[in-house]
Amino acid sequence: MAESASSAPSDLPRGRGIFCNRTLNLRSVRAIGYDMDYTLVDYRVAAFEQMVYDQAVDRLASEGWPAEALAFDPRMVTRGLIVDTELGNLVKANRFGFVKRAMHGTRMLEFGEQRDAYTGTLVDLSDPRWVFLNTLFSLSEGCLYAQAVDLMDQGALPRPFEYASLYRHVRSRVDAQHLEGHLKAEIAAAPERYVVQDPEAALALLDQKAAGKKLMLITNSEWSFSAKMMAHAYDRHLPEGMTWRELFDLVIVAARKPAFFTERGPFFEVVDESGLLRPLLGPLRPGGLYLGGSASQVERDLGIAGDEILYVGDHMFGDVHVSKRTLSWRTALVLRELEREVEALEAFREMELKLMAMMHEKEAMEARLSQTRLALQRLHAGYGPPLAADAAALEARLQDLRGQLVALDAEIGPLAKAGTELVNPRWGLLTRAGNDKSHLTRQIERYADIYTSRVSNFLHATPFAYFRSPRGSLPHDPLDQGPE
Repeated sequence: MAESASSAPSDLPRGRGIFCNRTLNLRSVRAIGYDMDYTLVDYRVAAFEQMVYDQAVDRLASEGWPAEALAFDPRMVTRGLIVDTELGNLVKANRFGFVKRAMHGTRMLEFGEQRDAYTGTLVDLSDPRWVFLNTLFSLSEGCLYAQAVDLMDQGALPRPFEYASLYRHVRSRVDAQHLEGHLKAEIAAAPERYVVQDPEAALALLDQKAAGKKLMLITNSEWSFSAKMMAHAYDRHLPEGMTWRELFDLVIVAARKPAFFTERGPFFEVVDESGLLRPLLGPLRPGGLYLGGSASQVERDLGIAGDEILYVGDHMFGDVHVSKRTLSWRTALVLRELEREVEALEAFREMELKLMAMMHEKEAMEARLSQTRLALQRLHAGYGPPLAADAAALEARLQDLRGQLVALDAEIGPLAKAGTELVNPRWGLLTRAGNDKSHLTRQIERYADIYTSRVSNFLHATPFAYFRSPRGSLPHDPLDQGPE
């Protein structure tokens, strides 16, 4: 993941930048597609997920679950965690798939427990054992599953489950809130409670449209909900008399992503505001409103394909991974948590520099200790070049270095612990797993050409930006002056 390539102007917080993994020239992009939920329309996460959670718990209570024992905790889980449906755990893995933190139910595992559970085990997302929580919609699901594991372990559920079947049951009850319409009906009835207004997003889209980009809205939400959310989020910020519909060359609802990118489903035309449908005969028309369909027909009818299309979404798999892998579209991931993450890193910067300096000192000290141990080994075994020091002097030096290392570790420990608890005390930074990149970061590196915290950040980059990825670093590259 790019660590330095950001488009943010000097007077804009760094967390509002657009960060580049793979060089992207916006001038060569002819069409930009946008997801809606948590992309064009930003929600108040705690309020949104609280409602999903509450409605799912009500459903479970009707099945005899002890609902009084359940309460939503928005900080219990984060995007990027992975459900281990075999052991009933939530885990955070690094880019290689090694588990770095784990929680059984709602209890974080001690180091020894985690080692026993996952030594020799690599997280492989192609294995159905592992379920990736890769969107903000997953927070209520992850929290409820963790609490359900506690209830299962206590024997408090009305019927027996295994951890895998328990996950499927919880997932189905959470998904039902999205599918059955109650959730979105409540949001549409009071959007001011759930939607975050961002006036700059409308201007960013106007800039892109005026620059000649074809804009597309491609969302899994149905028409009635999409119309209300987009009108609430955009119409008040557009020039007088203009509505959000005029921003887009194509509006596609109920798109069924990721199948939209991989299959060839039929398009239906949405005939009127009530959502009346008729089969599409002929090509897509500019300014048209459609349901379903496929990305391959979008490419054919627009006469634009592959890397001339940029797709912007918040779902790591359904938006970014599949469109990149299947169609070679350019991709942008919206990672809303990025602003807080960058802010926390900047606040910790002074401590981070101190920690890195102490780690350099520790490495040098460990090298001296290793050389001293080797000298003693050669002396006792009677081989190697003659030594100036005798065994007693080497033993004394060894003990002194060990003492210095113990003292240094006592200083390093609290700083290192604080660094792993930034933003979230259970799981730390979204993009890190210990000293390494997180599994989520690895996915972002592979599939997101650029990533940013919100759509309105494109306003500051302009539609003519040239995003350049930084030169890739390798462990053997020459170091810059000073600790990194």
